[in-house]
Amino acid sequence: MKSKIAFIFLILIALSGRLIASDIVISSMDKAMIQMKLDKFALDRSLPMGDLMLKIGLDFLNTPYVAKTLDKTKEEKLVINLHQLDCTTFAENCLALARTVKSDKPNIETFCSALESIRYRGGKLDGYASRLHYFSEWILDNEDRRHVQSMAAQMGGKLLPITLNFMSSHPQEYPQLINDPATTAQIKAIEEKVSAQKIYFIPVSQFESIEGMVRDGDIVTLTTSIPGIDVSHVGILLKKDGRVYMLHASSSIQKVVVSNEPFTQYLIKSKKTTGVMIARPLE
Repeated sequence: MKSKIAFIFLILIALSGRLIASDIVISSMDKAMIQMKLDKFALDRSLPMGDLMLKIGLDFLNTPYVAKTLDKTKEEKLVINLHQLDCTTFAENCLALARTVKSDKPNIETFCSALESIRYRGGKLDGYASRLHYFSEWILDNEDRRHVQSMAAQMGGKLLPITLNFMSSHPQEYPQLINDPATTAQIKAIEEKVSAQKIYFIPVSQFESIEGMVRDGDIVTLTTSIPGIDVSHVGILLKKDGRVYMLHASSSIQKVVVSNEPFTQYLIKSKKTTGVMIARPLE
């Protein structure tokens, strides 16, 4: 009898594992890439988190830019794609890899858990609305769980006036929201909640004066004047020759690159950019 119970228990564990695996979309190529990077940076686990994140980010140079890789399925899945990146998935994957390298069990399973914890509200995938679609909330949520520290306020930033509503007012732009008023309503409630938060940013005109406070590996987001959204781009900051540059998955260049010009000049040329938010990776 005991052996039968034990056998059933093992089957339940196996089924549980398959259920978890069914919520993950990952190719054999990406499994190999994750393992390769974990092996490559294993000896760098003692580096400060920001330095490690930047080093991992630079290893993605020239990786193709591909938008909307997370939206290939109607049902929300943990999509893992390291060979095609947009600006957000680039930052998320670098942070997840860095946290995995520094963990007690630096393996693919730990990476998947780290990525879920970074990408979803409260660290748990629970449908499309649980994804941190707006990066201002991404920072708030990841700061709550000590993944990052929001730096704009202590760098002398100002309150960011935002009214988030783009997703709920444009459901036709999102396959997961088309003909799904319940999920759209969830998104609308989230937008209203985040819009009511005190969120700080550093105006474009102020950034050059705070360059000395920036550290390698700081995550940066470009705040925008486009109605209904908060940010238009995400990257990782690095220092070179006494100036700050941005490492990012560029939609215009169609790959991961380091900006050709100092970040201050990049900001000035970006006409709809109002400033930046900075999130510092934590140990």
